[in-house]
Amino acid sequence: MYWEAEKECIGRESLRQLQLERLQSTVVRVYMNVPFYRKKFDELGIDPDSFRSLEDVNKLPFTSKDDLRMSYPYGMFAVPLREVVRVQTSSGTTGMPTAVGYTRNDIKIWSNLAARILAAGGVTQNDIVQIAFDYGLFTGALGLHYGAERLGASVIPISSVNARRQVKIMQDFKTTALMCTPGYALLIADAIMEMGINVNSMSLKYGLFGAEPWSEAMRHELQEKLKIVATDNYGLSEVMSPGVAGECQERNGLHINEDHFLVEVVDPDTLQPVSDGETGELVITTLTKEAFPVIRFRTRDLTSLITEPCACGRTFVRMSKVLGRTDDMIKIRGINVFPSQIESVLSEIEGTEPHFQIILDRKAAVDELTVLVEVSESIFFDQVRKQKDLIERIKSRLASELGIPVDVKPVERQTLNRLEGKVKKVIDKRML
Repeated sequence: MYWEAEKECIGRESLRQLQLERLQSTVVRVYMNVPFYRKKFDELGIDPDSFRSLEDVNKLPFTSKDDLRMSYPYGMFAVPLREVVRVQTSSGTTGMPTAVGYTRNDIKIWSNLAARILAAGGVTQNDIVQIAFDYGLFTGALGLHYGAERLGASVIPISSVNARRQVKIMQDFKTTALMCTPGYALLIADAIMEMGINVNSMSLKYGLFGAEPWSEAMRHELQEKLKIVATDNYGLSEVMSPGVAGECQERNGLHINEDHFLVEVVDPDTLQPVSDGETGELVITTLTKEAFPVIRFRTRDLTSLITEPCACGRTFVRMSKVLGRTDDMIKIRGINVFPSQIESVLSEIEGTEPHFQIILDRKAAVDELTVLVEVSESIFFDQVRKQKDLIERIKSRLASELGIPVDVKPVERQTLNRLEGKVKKVIDKRML
């Protein structure tokens, strides 16, 4: 299903021309109205009227999250405050938050793009949508809320109350679509099981999950436990969250709304473009944002671009599921390790749950990595020999995958701390 079929299936040549026109307009506008960009352009000798092709984007400077923090709260706005109808922020979990603003037209575009994502995931005007993201300054919940209303669906703005309350609302209101983080969706699935409810008696059909990386193994588990079609969607507060990209029913990459965002994938070390299909850092330039346009924003998210046509008919380039973040990378004994590598290994070992925590420590000047793994009750409480065999198997697989020795400690199900929102998977106790 499409929300804006003509736009989502636009020819590639027409799309490139549209992107160029919108890029030219954006570059001139930020130079005229945002002191940060005017200074950067002048330092680099960039004439904002000189852009003649999309490849000219390589002349433009990158924008980092630190740049946005330095301009907090209103320094990056490109319109007067009287034209800003909403202000929101990022979560600020890694430091000072970043503030973003929206004009009336920004809100309209955001609602339409979120509606595209929902429609691609299967949601229609006949659905009852339960939004279990936190409402407030965080952008995720309101973006999906307005997108669902734009689509014509019924919305239950429950936010992130406890999992049992979520289940009760699902039963009472016959929710058909759930929207939250994948980790929280698993918590809800566990609650359904613990409450003795037959999931087949519920009305759930779709799950649209985002705000944190998740694996294909987790998708399979969510679909099996909740009896839904689970799709991934992507956005970030500094650009548009959600509404940047989302999966269709083919579930083979997230379609990027390229008529509103110009995307690049670069090597995070050299900042040079990588080839299509190669993994690198996603960089986004907004093409239609009025209040808060950003030029070549470094998302820190690791992904790759998929240029092959999709069976759904949409012509937009797709991005693979986010593998992790450049700032989530763990450097240990000279080796780069990503939590997604550990999750991938655990997902293939029977008896482990999809919840784990990485503990980094330093003893006698040597870095040590320990993985706490939730295991099924039958193994945790079973004979010592069976548990020991599982631990050795996990150690062997992780050592082979990561290239360093790993200590593994099994813990009982639901022992590790769970957050209603994003999950912190790494605890670094080293004095670096």
